[in-house]
Amino acid sequence: MNARSWIKNKGAVNCTLAVVVCVIINVVLTYAVNKVGLPLYLDTIGTILVTALAGVVPGLFTAVATNVVCSLFNENALYYSIINVLIALLTAWFTRQGKFRRKRDILFYLAAVSVVSGVLGMVIQLLLLGEPQFTDVAETAKILSGSAAGAGYFAAAAAVNVGLNLIDKAISSGAAFTVLRFVKDEDRKLIRNSVWRQRPLSDEEAQKAVNLRGKRSLLWKMSIMITVIAVSFVAIMSWVSIGVYFNNVKTEYARNAENCATLVSEIVDGDSLEKYLKKGTDAEGYEEIKNLLYSIRDASNGVKYLYIVKIDERGCVFIFDLDYDGEEAYAPGDIVPFEEAFEPYEKALMSGKEIEPIVSNDTWGWVLTAYKPIKNSSGVTVAYAGADVSMNYLSTYARDFLLKALLIFSGFFVMILGFGLTLSLYYLVYPISSMTSCSRDFIKNSGKQDAIEENAAEMKALDIQTGDEVEDLYTSVYKMEEDMAEQLRDIRHYADATAKMQDGLIITMADMVEKRDSDTGEHILKTAAYVDIILRGLREKGYYTDKLTDKYIADCIRSAPLHDVGKINIPDAVLNKPGKLTDEEFEIMKTHTTAGKNIMENAISTVQGENYLKEARNMAGYHHERWDGRGYPEGLKGEVIPLSARVMSVADVFDALTSARVYKPPFSMEKALSIIQEGAGTQFDPKCVEAFMDSLPEVKKVLKKYNQDMDL
Repeated sequence: MNARSWIKNKGAVNCTLAVVVCVIINVVLTYAVNKVGLPLYLDTIGTILVTALAGVVPGLFTAVATNVVCSLFNENALYYSIINVLIALLTAWFTRQGKFRRKRDILFYLAAVSVVSGVLGMVIQLLLLGEPQFTDVAETAKILSGSAAGAGYFAAAAAVNVGLNLIDKAISSGAAFTVLRFVKDEDRKLIRNSVWRQRPLSDEEAQKAVNLRGKRSLLWKMSIMITVIAVSFVAIMSWVSIGVYFNNVKTEYARNAENCATLVSEIVDGDSLEKYLKKGTDAEGYEEIKNLLYSIRDASNGVKYLYIVKIDERGCVFIFDLDYDGEEAYAPGDIVPFEEAFEPYEKALMSGKEIEPIVSNDTWGWVLTAYKPIKNSSGVTVAYAGADVSMNYLSTYARDFLLKALLIFSGFFVMILGFGLTLSLYYLVYPISSMTSCSRDFIKNSGKQDAIEENAAEMKALDIQTGDEVEDLYTSVYKMEEDMAEQLRDIRHYADATAKMQDGLIITMADMVEKRDSDTGEHILKTAAYVDIILRGLREKGYYTDKLTDKYIADCIRSAPLHDVGKINIPDAVLNKPGKLTDEEFEIMKTHTTAGKNIMENAISTVQGENYLKEARNMAGYHHERWDGRGYPEGLKGEVIPLSARVMSVADVFDALTSARVYKPPFSMEKALSIIQEGAGTQFDPKCVEAFMDSLPEVKKVLKKYNQDMDL
């Protein structure tokens, strides 16, 4: 195990211990105030503490675990887990936004958690209990609203509960942040960083990683997927649970109805029923039987109606019927036609057979009815004992069950969602986004050796340790970048060596030509220096910016020594003539431009892709063209003349003026500069002259280096 892994494991252990300790704090304090009877909760101190210390997921675990343990002594505790979970989320958001540095932010936090817990808590209490949990809250709300029900009462109860929670959360958050002050910064950082599976990112880097592709990002897709899965899970579990619960309760109540009807059929004397039907309530023993039926019904859970009827072609003829919740009972002899649900069973009932329980939704509402035959002493069915279970009760119980299930699932749902998103962030989104960002920088910096090596080092420094395919991918990528950086270093080394060899050959070739000309001592070095000065001056002034890239300038400087390469074709008698050339001799001298252009074009066709040779061709062929179109060899005009040739024209003429020739002494710098300025706009590109004149300090340095006798 390396040092980083050991530190991560230590942070994870400390985080787990913090969760366990904070759950214990919540449970112990909740149990204490519950026993004492204080109208407080104190079940969020540990949740706030661990969330501020370790992050949202440990906070969510603490919140849910607290309510699970508290359910051991408070049967309703699980239903309130969503409140503890929301407090963890609010605390995490405020902590991440740095909102606990100013008093007004703290007050806003207290108000937020108090309103959420107070209003939502009151809603849950009224749904589950039908009234506020604490008597003091109920009494105060009643006084404020003037009633014990209605919207006004709910608003008053919610307001009182918010105030109560404000006190509770002020105590809880105050205690939590007081404890947090005693946690060392290094321990806090160790716990918080234990969740990272790589080098921890800054808040800015993390935000950039999350927003890398907006709604097309992996986090967005994972959020949708996890939410859909979690919602589907809750919906399916709720549906299955309510279905199972409803069927179980229905089965239980159907059994109760059957048992109730069976008991009545066994204890009622069938031989006496005809007497009860004829004489009704005046018959001897009628009231005793009726009271007995009341006792049986009250002892049968879920049974709403209990009665004895005789079946004939007219329908059900009532002998006994019990009133229910103010409903008037049928009198002996009252006839009720068969309901639609009973029509398939008429023949069986008329013949005195036993039938299965029937579900109907007619005269008596939505009920489940169990009929049991009552026989006389001869074994003949003379009547039926009927017991009805209200299905509305079952649906009410089912709704209550669904509400409780949703309240329980809601806390677990948010916890699972938070856990899933956190895993996605730290195991997928952050590592992949970090690798993507580094890879983009690597591609963007291609050709820049130092930047590439620095980027490869940054990729390796991510130190992704997810222990899965993402880590394998990361290892492959950073090793590939290291290898590529190494290969590029070797290629650059070979390229530099090749370039130096090429430059050496260029200088050698240019030097061979120069040595044939007795008057051009160090001409190629000086003109190359002037070309450098003019090009950089043009770029500083913002001229020809689309053209003057670093590579273009470098190509021109490398090409400059070859501008007079065509003189290799000029006879020595013409090239080194001490006097003025005749017209014929000057025509021969002018051919050095076309000869130089042809030589460079032949070189370009041999060495493909070398841009600097293209500029060498332009300089060799057109450095004697004039801005006004009166130059040679082609009489090009203005910007039609290649820029490199226009620059070389200034450099070549200035060096010729300030250098000694067999036919003239060197001009002074002032005289040479005057001639150059006079030629701006006629012989020379005025922008090139401007750049040259504004760079005189650099020009003087070149003159001083190569023309030491000149008075500057």
